[in-house]
Amino acid sequence: MINNLLIAGFGGQGVMTIGKMIGECAFAQGLNVTFLPSYGPEQRGGTANCTVVVSDAPVGSPVAEELDVLCVLNQPSLDKFLPSLKKGGTLMVNSDMVDVSGISRSDIRVISIPADSMALEIGSSKTANVIIFAVYIVASGTIPVDRAKEIALAKLAKKPQFAEMNNTAFDRGVALANSHK
Repeated sequence: MINNLLIAGFGGQGVMTIGKMIGECAFAQGLNVTFLPSYGPEQRGGTANCTVVVSDAPVGSPVAEELDVLCVLNQPSLDKFLPSLKKGGTLMVNSDMVDVSGISRSDIRVISIPADSMALEIGSSKTANVIIFAVYIVASGTIPVDRAKEIALAKLAKKPQFAEMNNTAFDRGVALANSHK
Protein backbone atom coordinates (compact mmCIF):
# COMPACT_ATOMS: atom_id res chain seq x y z
CA MET A 1 0.00 0.00 0.00
CA ILE A 2 1.21 3.47 -0.87
CA ASN A 3 -0.81 6.65 -0.71
CA ASN A 4 0.52 9.84 -2.31
CA LEU A 5 -1.28 12.95 -1.07
CA LEU A 6 -0.81 16.62 -1.89
CA ILE A 7 -2.53 19.32 0.15
CA ALA A 8 -2.48 22.84 -1.28
CA GLY A 9 -3.95 26.24 -0.49
CA PHE A 10 -3.15 29.67 0.84
CA GLY A 11 -0.89 30.17 3.85
CA GLY A 12 -3.00 30.36 7.01
CA GLN A 13 -5.55 27.76 5.88
CA GLY A 14 -3.89 24.97 7.87
CA VAL A 15 -2.31 23.15 4.93
CA MET A 16 0.79 22.16 6.88
CA THR A 17 -1.20 21.24 9.98
CA ILE A 18 -3.33 18.81 7.97
CA GLY A 19 -0.23 17.22 6.45
CA LYS A 20 1.58 16.93 9.76
CA MET A 21 -1.45 15.38 11.48
CA ILE A 22 -1.82 12.80 8.70
CA GLY A 23 1.88 12.00 8.94
CA GLU A 24 1.85 11.66 12.71
CA CYS A 25 -1.22 9.43 12.64
CA ALA A 26 0.28 7.18 9.98
CA PHE A 27 3.59 6.97 11.86
CA ALA A 28 1.74 6.04 15.06
CA GLN A 29 0.16 3.15 13.12
CA GLY A 30 3.62 1.85 12.21
CA LEU A 31 3.47 3.07 8.62
CA ASN A 32 6.32 4.75 6.75
CA VAL A 33 5.75 8.46 6.13
CA THR A 34 7.40 11.38 4.39
CA PHE A 35 6.29 15.00 4.70
CA LEU A 36 7.58 17.56 2.22
CA PRO A 37 6.42 21.16 2.78
CA SER A 38 6.62 23.92 0.17
CA TYR A 39 5.97 27.57 0.97
CA GLY A 40 5.60 30.58 -1.27
CA PRO A 41 7.66 33.68 -0.47
CA GLU A 42 4.71 35.30 1.30
CA GLN A 43 3.43 34.33 4.72
CA ARG A 44 -0.34 34.47 5.31
CA GLY A 45 -2.15 34.58 2.02
CA GLY A 46 0.77 33.19 0.02
CA THR A 47 0.82 29.74 -1.50
CA ALA A 48 1.53 26.65 0.54
CA ASN A 49 1.46 22.96 -0.20
CA CYS A 50 2.80 19.75 1.22
CA THR A 51 3.23 16.25 -0.04
CA VAL A 52 2.61 13.36 2.33
CA VAL A 53 3.51 9.83 1.29
CA VAL A 54 2.16 7.02 3.48
CA SER A 55 3.26 3.43 2.83
CA ASP A 56 3.59 0.07 4.47
CA ALA A 57 6.96 -0.28 2.70
CA PRO A 58 9.98 2.03 2.79
CA VAL A 59 9.32 5.29 0.92
CA GLY A 60 11.83 5.87 -1.86
CA SER A 61 11.10 9.56 -2.43
CA PRO A 62 9.13 12.28 -0.66
CA VAL A 63 8.11 13.65 -4.06
CA ALA A 64 5.00 12.20 -5.68
CA GLU A 65 4.68 12.63 -9.42
CA GLU A 66 1.28 10.94 -9.53
CA LEU A 67 -1.19 11.63 -6.73
CA ASP A 68 -3.71 9.25 -5.18
CA VAL A 69 -5.37 12.11 -3.32
CA LEU A 70 -5.34 15.82 -4.06
CA CYS A 71 -6.76 18.12 -1.41
CA VAL A 72 -7.16 21.71 -2.57
CA LEU A 73 -8.29 24.60 -0.41
CA ASN A 74 -8.27 27.33 -3.09
CA GLN A 75 -8.90 27.69 -6.82
CA PRO A 76 -5.30 28.35 -7.93
CA SER A 77 -4.24 25.06 -6.31
CA LEU A 78 -6.90 23.14 -8.23
CA ASP A 79 -5.77 24.66 -11.51
CA LYS A 80 -2.11 23.92 -10.79
CA PHE A 81 -2.23 20.41 -9.34
CA LEU A 82 -5.28 18.67 -10.91
CA PRO A 83 -3.19 17.25 -13.80
CA SER A 84 -1.09 15.35 -11.22
CA LEU A 85 -4.10 13.42 -9.88
CA LYS A 86 -4.06 9.89 -11.27
CA LYS A 87 -7.00 8.10 -12.87
CA GLY A 88 -9.16 6.69 -10.10
CA GLY A 89 -7.74 9.23 -7.63
CA THR A 90 -9.69 11.30 -5.13
CA LEU A 91 -10.05 15.06 -5.32
CA MET A 92 -11.02 16.72 -2.05
CA VAL A 93 -11.99 20.38 -2.32
CA ASN A 94 -12.97 23.13 0.06
CA SER A 95 -16.15 23.88 -1.87
CA ASP A 96 -16.49 27.28 -0.20
CA MET A 97 -13.35 28.39 -2.08
CA VAL A 98 -13.09 26.03 -5.05
CA ASP A 99 -15.40 25.72 -8.05
CA VAL A 100 -15.30 22.24 -9.58
CA SER A 101 -17.97 22.86 -12.23
CA GLY A 102 -15.30 23.26 -14.93
CA ILE A 103 -13.67 19.88 -14.28
CA SER A 104 -14.17 17.61 -17.25
CA ARG A 105 -12.52 14.53 -15.77
CA SER A 106 -14.86 11.62 -15.14
CA ASP A 107 -12.06 9.32 -14.00
CA ILE A 108 -11.73 10.75 -10.47
CA ARG A 109 -13.80 10.82 -7.30
CA VAL A 110 -14.67 14.33 -6.07
CA ILE A 111 -15.47 15.04 -2.44
CA SER A 112 -16.79 18.56 -1.89
CA ILE A 113 -16.29 19.82 1.64
CA PRO A 114 -17.92 23.14 2.63
CA ALA A 115 -15.16 23.43 5.24
CA ASP A 116 -15.26 27.19 5.80
CA SER A 117 -19.01 27.38 6.32
CA MET A 118 -19.02 24.25 8.50
CA ALA A 119 -16.20 25.72 10.61
CA LEU A 120 -18.06 29.00 11.07
CA GLU A 121 -21.16 27.08 12.19
CA ILE A 122 -18.97 25.35 14.79
CA GLY A 123 -17.64 28.67 16.02
CA SER A 124 -14.29 29.37 14.36
CA SER A 125 -12.87 29.35 10.84
CA LYS A 126 -9.71 27.87 12.39
CA THR A 127 -11.42 24.46 12.61
CA ALA A 128 -11.81 24.06 8.82
CA ASN A 129 -8.54 22.15 8.61
CA VAL A 130 -9.74 19.65 11.23
CA ILE A 131 -12.86 18.99 9.15
CA ILE A 132 -10.75 18.39 6.05
CA PHE A 133 -8.34 16.15 7.99
CA ALA A 134 -11.25 14.02 9.25
CA VAL A 135 -12.69 13.66 5.75
CA TYR A 136 -9.29 12.47 4.49
CA ILE A 137 -8.98 9.92 7.32
CA VAL A 138 -12.33 8.35 6.42
CA ALA A 139 -11.89 8.63 2.64
CA SER A 140 -8.40 7.11 2.58
CA GLY A 141 -9.09 4.31 5.04
CA THR A 142 -5.39 4.05 5.89
CA ILE A 143 -5.66 5.07 9.55
CA PRO A 144 -8.35 4.02 12.08
CA VAL A 145 -10.70 6.96 12.70
CA ASP A 146 -10.72 6.69 16.49
CA ARG A 147 -6.92 6.60 16.69
CA ALA A 148 -6.60 9.53 14.27
CA LYS A 149 -9.02 11.59 16.36
CA GLU A 150 -7.09 10.85 19.54
CA ILE A 151 -3.74 11.84 17.97
CA ALA A 152 -5.10 14.95 16.25
CA LEU A 153 -6.88 16.30 19.32
CA ALA A 154 -3.77 15.72 21.42
CA LYS A 155 -1.67 17.60 18.85
CA LEU A 156 -4.15 20.47 18.80
CA ALA A 157 -4.43 20.61 22.62
CA LYS A 158 -1.89 23.44 22.85
CA LYS A 159 -4.82 25.77 22.05
CA PRO A 160 -7.33 24.68 24.70
CA GLN A 161 -9.83 27.36 23.71
CA PHE A 162 -10.46 25.35 20.51
CA ALA A 163 -10.63 21.89 22.13
CA GLU A 164 -14.39 21.43 22.01
CA MET A 165 -14.68 23.04 18.57
CA ASN A 166 -11.91 20.76 17.20
CA ASN A 167 -13.72 17.72 18.61
CA THR A 168 -16.96 18.82 16.95
CA ALA A 169 -15.14 19.65 13.71
CA PHE A 170 -13.59 16.19 13.56
CA ASP A 171 -16.94 14.49 14.17
CA ARG A 172 -18.64 16.59 11.47
CA GLY A 173 -15.86 15.81 9.02
CA VAL A 174 -16.30 12.09 9.68
CA ALA A 175 -20.06 12.37 9.18
CA LEU A 176 -19.57 14.25 5.89
CA ALA A 177 -17.07 11.68 4.61
CA ASN A 178 -19.37 8.81 5.54
CA SER A 179 -22.18 10.45 3.55
CA HIS A 180 -19.90 10.37 0.44
CA LYS A 181 -19.28 6.61 0.62
